[in-house]
Amino acid sequence: MDTHSINQINLLHPIARLDCTYAWTEVQAAMPENVIVQVGESLRSFERTDALYKLGRTVVNPDGKSAAKPMGNIVSWARAGTSWHNWGLAFDITMTTNGKEDWAIGPNWMKVVAIMKKHGWEWGGDFPKGKEDFPHFEKKYGQTLNGLMALHTAQKFIPGTNYV
Repeated sequence: MDTHSINQINLLHPIARLDCTYAWTEVQAAMPENVIVQVGESLRSFERTDALYKLGRTVVNPDGKSAAKPMGNIVSWARAGTSWHNWGLAFDITMTTNGKEDWAIGPNWMKVVAIMKKHGWEWGGDFPKGKEDFPHFEKKYGQTLNGLMALHTAQKFIPGTNYV
């Protein structure tokens, strides 16, 4: 497993790390030699989440910017505290095929999806139409966003960590 993916997995909530590592090891074994799949980003700060939320809304996103779309593409539907990334219970993937970024939802991408779902991770590609998030995986472990925010507000952190 590559260093970047290991580092991102290690940023996940302690309850998710080992679980993700098992699944991710299986993902790596399933990929052909010309395909590299990485954990692109896992834990996100509230500040980064809000910055991503603003892209395409109040901050111009160069990606997708055109005369018809002067603000560019919207990047995220989640504000700070409403993203599973904020709690270390989500991650996004990247895929490279033959040395080039590969965002096509093809057979290799679907291998990743099948393996992660087998391990209980929800796929952002199954989100409601128009809000799909194909690189995204999350696992809630029986939690709710409101419950996690309440724990955070009450500062009920796992001792020695910033995780609730």
